[in-house]
Amino acid sequence: MDKREQLFIGGEWVAPDGKGAIDVISPHTEEVIGSVPDATTVDIDRAVAAARLAFDEGPWPRMTAADRAEGIKRLSGALQSRAAEIADIISSENGSPKQWSLMGQVFSATMVLDTYAGIASGYPWEDRRTGALGSPVLVRRAPVGVAAGIIPWNVPLFIMALKLGPAMAAGCPLVLKPAPETPLDAYLLADAIIEADLPPGVINIVAAGRETGEHLVRHPGIDKVSFTGSTAVGQHVGEVCGGMLKRLTLELGGKSAAIVLDDANLDEATLGNLVQSGVMNNGQVCGAQSRVLVSRKRYDEVVEALGAAVGALKVGDPLDESTQIGPLVAKRQQDRVIGFLDAGKSEGARAVVGGNGMPEHMDTGWYIEPTVFADVHNDMKIAREEIFGPVLSVIPYDDEAQAIKIANDSDYGLCGSVWTTDGEHGAAVAAQMRTGVVAINSSMILDFNAPFGGFKQSGIGRELGPEGIDGYTEYQTIILPAG
Repeated sequence: MDKREQLFIGGEWVAPDGKGAIDVISPHTEEVIGSVPDATTVDIDRAVAAARLAFDEGPWPRMTAADRAEGIKRLSGALQSRAAEIADIISSENGSPKQWSLMGQVFSATMVLDTYAGIASGYPWEDRRTGALGSPVLVRRAPVGVAAGIIPWNVPLFIMALKLGPAMAAGCPLVLKPAPETPLDAYLLADAIIEADLPPGVINIVAAGRETGEHLVRHPGIDKVSFTGSTAVGQHVGEVCGGMLKRLTLELGGKSAAIVLDDANLDEATLGNLVQSGVMNNGQVCGAQSRVLVSRKRYDEVVEALGAAVGALKVGDPLDESTQIGPLVAKRQQDRVIGFLDAGKSEGARAVVGGNGMPEHMDTGWYIEPTVFADVHNDMKIAREEIFGPVLSVIPYDDEAQAIKIANDSDYGLCGSVWTTDGEHGAAVAAQMRTGVVAINSSMILDFNAPFGGFKQSGIGRELGPEGIDGYTEYQTIILPAG
């Protein structure tokens, strides 16, 4: 039982304003494994005030980019020293398989921080140019101010790093609000912040429910909101920020397509990569390639291969190092995915493997047996809506043009992939896909040095790469005297 009784505000542990608590429930055992204070609006006000003080009067925004980069490096190192402990806590909170938590959550987070430590020093913070009338002009990238990071439960530490890296590089203090399902790992982040000796108020962490989270978004002391989560909630956050003219980044849902071209060599390694692209982290990834598009020439062959590969995945305790698929984060999520399985079968899709919900060998836990649906049409519910579970839908196409059309026939546009032996042609196909990131022959859905974000209802703005810093800065023009 990991019971926490304080909040991390202004660089120290403080008592919460209220007496409410958030219970953390294991998705494997269905038992309470921890609790944290449920922050109130008063706590949010205190956290924003601490971040505001750090921005308005503190040293962080006034440091050189190189000095801020050193602070980012220290934070990365402090997290690396806690990697195994953090990974186990994340797996216990949300059901991520242990190996995925270690690599896809903790070490990926530290790699993001290390990347931004490198980007910060070379970022074009200032540009001197000659004005139209001949006077010298200085164009600066000034920090946007205090930022709020709203964090989802599926990859909590990694997504915190997506906010921390660029905001810290830009000189923007943050208030982070972890999801109520996964607040425990954020306490180890706070320990790392203390070890990294960052100035007070640069990073503040307040776990709270969604209503209190809205108070953070609406807070007049917040200049920028970075939200990762569902499209429905993101739309509401966007409405609030639009009404207040707050700067905003939204990384939302997806229904990504993997286009398998006829020349694709689906050997064991490649097939495993294709499966991983769709069911990584138990399918609870916004960029999951959950629609697999295959030509009718190879349809039966690929469906059979996918069914065998997915059916062989080991489902079980997320803390078992051999587990490949763990439980979903909550009972409501399990029920939701079962609803999609029922909808797929009722609309005529054929379950090649799985499709029945809870695996037969599991007695407790919010598990879903990995599923492959064949005979899927792109107008079916399982092909239109984000499932967020280990469910693949294999959709046939007649020719390449139709494959691209099907891939683009979606309200979303976050990620995608093309599978082919001709990388140059694969890139040409990728360029026709209306989506933010496309990988060729890979399950990678992002690169830390390149912008990540979506088209259409998958979001607004970009994270990662130098472009990630852009969202935490404002252009300022200083017209200098001539001569």
